[in-house]
Formats: sequence, C-alpha cells, structure tokens
Amino acid sequence: MIKTLRTVIFTARSRVKGVMNKDIGTFEYVFESSWEVCNKVGGIYTVLSTRAHTMHDLFQDKLMFIGPDIRKQGTSLDFNPDNTLFQDWISYAERSEGLRIKMGRWNIPGFPFVALVDFTPFYQDRDSLFYAMWEDFQVDSMRAYGDYDESCLFAYAVGKVIESYYRFYHLEEKKVGVIFNEWMLGMGALYVRKHLPAVSTLFITHATSIGRSIAGNNKPLYTYMAQYNGDQMAAELNMQAKHSLEKQAAHYADCFTTVSDITASEATHLLGKTPDVVTPNGFEQNFVPQNGSYELKRKVARDRLRTVAEKLLGYPVSENTLFVSTSGRYEFRNKGIDVFLESMNGLRLEPDYNRETIAFVLVPAWMFAARADLKEAVCENIQITTPMQTPFLTHWLNNMDEDRIMNKIFNLGFKNRKEEKVKIIFVPCYLDGNDGIFNKSYYDILIGMDVTVYPSYYEPWGYTPLESIAFGIPTITTDLAGFGLWVKKNISGERIEEGVVVTNRTDDNYFEVVNSISRAVRILSEKSFDEIEQVRSACFALASKAEWEKFIVHYLDAFRIADGKSSKRRI
Repeated sequence: MIKTLRTVIFTARSRVKGVMNKDIGTFEYVFESSWEVCNKVGGIYTVLSTRAHTMHDLFQDKLMFIGPDIRKQGTSLDFNPDNTLFQDWISYAERSEGLRIKMGRWNIPGFPFVALVDFTPFYQDRDSLFYAMWEDFQVDSMRAYGDYDESCLFAYAVGKVIESYYRFYHLEEKKVGVIFNEWMLGMGALYVRKHLPAVSTLFITHATSIGRSIAGNNKPLYTYMAQYNGDQMAAELNMQAKHSLEKQAAHYADCFTTVSDITASEATHLLGKTPDVVTPNGFEQNFVPQNGSYELKRKVARDRLRTVAEKLLGYPVSENTLFVSTSGRYEFRNKGIDVFLESMNGLRLEPDYNRETIAFVLVPAWMFAARADLKEAVCENIQITTPMQTPFLTHWLNNMDEDRIMNKIFNLGFKNRKEEKVKIIFVPCYLDGNDGIFNKSYYDILIGMDVTVYPSYYEPWGYTPLESIAFGIPTITTDLAGFGLWVKKNISGERIEEGVVVTNRTDDNYFEVVNSISRAVRILSEKSFDEIEQVRSACFALASKAEWEKFIVHYLDAFRIADGKSSKRRI
C-alpha cells in the first residue's frame, strides 16, 4: 500500500513540474546567500538544500548560492570545487577587487553553482562598514557582540561578490533577484540595495532575533505579543544590534517574507513590518529512500539503534521496542526538550504501560568525544551484560554537571533499569555519519524511529516534524510551530492515525501538553502492524502536500513583488 501511494505521489510531482516550468517568475538570474550554504548548522541548511533542486529546475545555471569559506583545512564534504568555472571573473575579482572566491557546485540534488567567499580580509573595514550602515540605513551596531561582526562581514562580502559578478558580466539589462536569509545576511541586502539599485532584494526571516530571545529568556511571548515593543525589548535583552539590522533589512528589502503565519504575526508586532508574503518551507522526496531501499534502510537503522542501546544498557532489547525521538538545536525550552522528557517520564510512571520504549534525545551539545567503552563494544560487537557508567549518554560531555538535559534526566528519576518500560538515551552529537557510535547520518537514523515528538514553544516553521512524516514516521508537534498550523489547515491534527498530532500549547498549559504527548505515544504503541502501516501511509500523503513543487509558487509571488518594486528604480 505504501509503495503504491508513493509511486502515485512521485508521478503527480512530475506533472506539476511540467506545469510550473511554464511560469518561472520574473528573474533571469537569481543569487541566494546564507551562512548555511555548504555549512550545516540548523534548519536553514535543510530549507536551501532541499529547495535547490526545484530552484535549479527553474533557473538552471543562472542560479548561484553564496556561502562562507570557513574551512581553512580541507573542503566541505558537500562542496565540489571546480576551478574551471568562471575563471576570468574569479581571477579579475581577486586581482582587482581583493575578493577570495572558491567556485564549485553544491553536492545536493540539483547540483547548483556555489561560490564560497572568504570574508576575513574585510575585518579591517569593519568600522567603516558599520558607520556606513548607520549613515545610510540607521543600523545601530554600537552594542554588537558574539557572532555579529563575523556575520555582517560575511554579508558584506556577499554583497561585494554579487556586485562584482553583476558588473563583470554586464547584467544591467537583466532582471536579477537576490535572496538573503536571516539577520546574518541583512547587511548584504542593504549593501545591494544601495550599490545595485536595479537589483531586486528579498529578505527572509526564518525567526526574528528578538522573538527568539524573548522566548529563550523564559518570557511569555504569545500572551503579551501585541503589547511588546521590539526596540524596547531589544534594549532590555541586549539585542539592539541584531534587532536593528533585521528590522532595517525587513523595511528596505523589495520583498520581505517569513516562513509561517505565526512568524508573520511576530514580525508585524516586533519588527513593525508585515511580511509581503509567507514562504513556507517544503521538502523534497529525493531525500527519502524509494521502493525496496526504504524497508532495508529502516531495518539497518533499527538494528543500529538496538545495538547501541543494548551495549549501553547491558541487556537485550526487543525487536518490538518502540523507538521515540526528538531532535534539533539545543534550545531547552524553545524546542520543547523539557516537555519531551517530562512526557516520557509520564509514560514511564503509568503502571499499566507495557510496551518497551526507548526515547532518544538527538540534540548536539558541548561534547568532546564518543565514549570509548561504548565505541569499542559497538565496533567489536562485545557482549555487555551489565549497564555502563551513566547509561543515558552515548558521547561524553564537557560540562556534564551543568548540562540541562542530563540534569533533567536525573531529576525525573530515570534509571534505565531493565524492568522500567521507558528508557532515555541522550545522543549529544551531530549525526553526520562520523560520530564514532552510530556512524550514520541523521536521516539514516530517523528512518528507524516509530514516532517523533517536537513539542516546541518557539518554532517559526518546524522542519524536524516535516522531515519525520516525509520519512513515513508519525510525529507530534504543537500549534506554536508554523508547521503545526499548516497541518491543521489540511487535517484535524487531533489523532495519531492522521500521521500528525498537533497539540495546543500556550504560555500556561505546560503539563496539559506533557499529558497530551504521553497519551498520543501510548495510543500509537498499542496499534497493530496493519494499523501502523496505515498511519505511515497517512504520513506520506500529508508530506506530499508540502513538497517544494507545490510551495515554490509562494517564492514566485515574492519574486514578482520584488521585481515590481525594483522596476521603478530601473526607469
């Protein structure tokens, strides 16, 4: 049944592509820049890398991504350098303009052009750049700290690269659009706006810096959203520089977009600018194993999960064990990690819960190495009959005593004893295939799960639950996530049988959310094999509605809006 459904979905996508290619918007050339181009940090990497295939279908080799050249030793695994590309321009840009650019292609579906730029030479220009941004756009960089300087100098370098390419190849008579992602590229958007006025600028905020900060500082974001003043809160939370830059980029861009309705409301209240259009995040089916390889990869993933658990816990794990996971950035409250642990504990304490369950927390933390005892046991297949020291952890942490996840596990009373039906395992590393324990990518582990949980408090979109259903794994999220709101436009979001449960979350109903998640996981745990197959089919069906082939139309709307404004400057 699943195979047939996915074949129908794939065929439908091919038909959509044929229709879509008749209308590629208004631009002849498109540049897109982000700190996460060929540099996986978080969800924006997934946005760009999955959308690239559809974008390349539209613009072919008149599409170029620009990312930071930050690997002085070696080359990014997903960057394929090609010194034959744009040789004349690259040579001129370095010789005459001091730009250091590596050209190649991004090793993802679509294989688009990528320019990686070294921004470090521009540190000497920092003060003059910041002064110019104040003079021209009232961007206040006086109280900058942390990653502000690095991000802004990269954004400035991006602007210089686009300007150099534009002038070298005489694109003055062409329609050119440039997409800048997040506050980190704000100065690039403003630079292009000033120096290349005929070029259309699009600025996407995936999460407002001040909104994330309000939520991260345990303040009630949603109850008082309409009463918050963004500038005032930025001063209170020492966020003036990032907020000022993001706000001005949103106001000066030809088209300002954000990824969900909930973030659009946030931007309206905190940035004083309502987005011109919402551009929700999609996904590509070409990241998901097809046909027979799907079941094979799922079996391999489950075998590895079970092996790691058995070595860590010191006793056999049933093949029927329910594997549950959460994942994402280490934002303890914003990502709902606290709620996830509480809900798993609630399930553990239910006296009549009988399904063996292992809950994995796949959240990168400040770790220094894969633990040697576990690594040896897994790699050498050593039989372990007693629990390892700290049987909750796959990689040793630098700050074990201060780690919030570990402290929550201890405080809730988890022991990971054999007689307990619910166990917790914290995997505090990036699953890039080289972590020393699993040695598999995140997707190659995700496919082995039975259910995922993302009870976010602050989540502008929510790529992790979308990825989950794309891989046929039912998921639980909240209506404070943009993805959760999108789900409720398509299904009720009230029953796990639909593939997604969307739990209502507010500033005040923490334990209601905890209990709702425990209940949904329990319902799933009691389903038969055939019922689970039906749930997985529902996942695939819903995920097919969020493919980039369908969501790209929102970007085409954004392109038309941006071109409409910039065209007035070309007259």
